[in-house]
Amino acid sequence: MKVGYLGPKSSFTFQAANEIFPENTLIPFASIPLTIEQLENKTLDFAVVPIENSLEGSVHATVDYLFDQTAITIKKEVILPIRQQLLGTHFVEQVKKVLSHPQALAQTEQYLKKHFPEVLLEAVSSTTAAAQYVAEHPHDKVLAIASKKAAEEYGLQILAKDIQDNSMNKTRFWLLSMDKDKQNLARYQNKKVTLFVSLPANLPGALHQVLSAFAWRKIDLAKIESRPLKTYLGEYFFIIDILLNENEVLIENAIKEIELLQAKVQWVGIYPVDEIT
Repeated sequence: MKVGYLGPKSSFTFQAANEIFPENTLIPFASIPLTIEQLENKTLDFAVVPIENSLEGSVHATVDYLFDQTAITIKKEVILPIRQQLLGTHFVEQVKKVLSHPQALAQTEQYLKKHFPEVLLEAVSSTTAAAQYVAEHPHDKVLAIASKKAAEEYGLQILAKDIQDNSMNKTRFWLLSMDKDKQNLARYQNKKVTLFVSLPANLPGALHQVLSAFAWRKIDLAKIESRPLKTYLGEYFFIIDILLNENEVLIENAIKEIELLQAKVQWVGIYPVDEIT
């Protein structure tokens, strides 16, 4: 069993993957496209990638890569609470720099403004890379923002706990596979389905008609978001998440109605959701 994930080790994606698979099956990759590409090439059995953070929004690299192919499916969603820690080798006076991933810096913006208003904030490739740098440069007046797992991995002290600005900060991760078996709505009651929907060009009211197919059937949409098609300015596809607490026949009929409108519907996955506390 080989499972790729957006690395490095001790990243939040690693933690999500480790909730599903043993650590000895996990292989880190430097980027989301590279991780999914290795799955496509069948050098991996599964891939785990982030899809959305509750504060920073969707992870566009994941969405855009999946839109360009049809062989990969979502097998599971893991929702992980994101708790950021201030890490160092020891208590530091006159801190010169705080390192972290750009999203982690954004997620702790208010804390940093209050406690380090004049300190340089430097973005690095990952929270784990920030922790590694601090561990390898113990005499520099540099701190890192990373996870408890990273603190354990690199022997760092947690100087301040749970410094994220929002206690509800969570990230969704998708477990991806090339095993795109027959989609079966009845198999996954009270779970989710994700669709990519492309509208017919130059048809006024097309989005309204698509949404109406769900609305009049009272189908619960968990999310709708647009992404550029990367063709012409103003052309988009839509990511739609549906909660499967409805009669599956209603959902199937809604999608048939959408397809009759000449919209293209891509099934990305029907999958269970596991929320970690």
